[in-house]
Amino acid sequence: MRALALCLGLVTLSAVAALAKDPDLIFKKTTVWQFFSPDHKLATYAIDDPDVEGVTCYFTVPEKGGWSGWLGLAEELPKASLACQQVGPIKFAGKLKQGDEAFSQRRSLIFKRMQIVRGCDAKRNVLVYLAYTDRPIEGSPESATAAVPISPWGATEPVKCSDWIKE
Repeated sequence: MRALALCLGLVTLSAVAALAKDPDLIFKKTTVWQFFSPDHKLATYAIDDPDVEGVTCYFTVPEKGGWSGWLGLAEELPKASLACQQVGPIKFAGKLKQGDEAFSQRRSLIFKRMQIVRGCDAKRNVLVYLAYTDRPIEGSPESATAAVPISPWGATEPVKCSDWIKE
């Protein structure tokens, strides 16, 4: 009976995760070769900011190998590297709050999440992105920061990020 409940729970979690916008996998690189099970890897992904058109963030996260990693049961490391870039004219979908979430991804079966949040450095007209991992009880101090100066794109004048931040 417990096995059936566990299977139903896993299917439900998988369905909820499938509804979220998945990042684009760019490539994976093996870091630890495993003889009989899947290797440990670093995976690099791209995600377009859903609220700021013209910004793409690239992040790299470790992915556990072994049979527990293959089954999705391994506790992933709370580490990520982050680089964000202006890839077109910047257009805001609407007013944003400092620290709004741009992306979130589960890093363990239930508790751990990796998040990318954004803010505006109004003095320099720069979008600042922060990647970190959290848990309900104890998060991780591991983090990565990326800055995207808002530049003109073609004949388009750059917007001011401060005009799009909620007070």
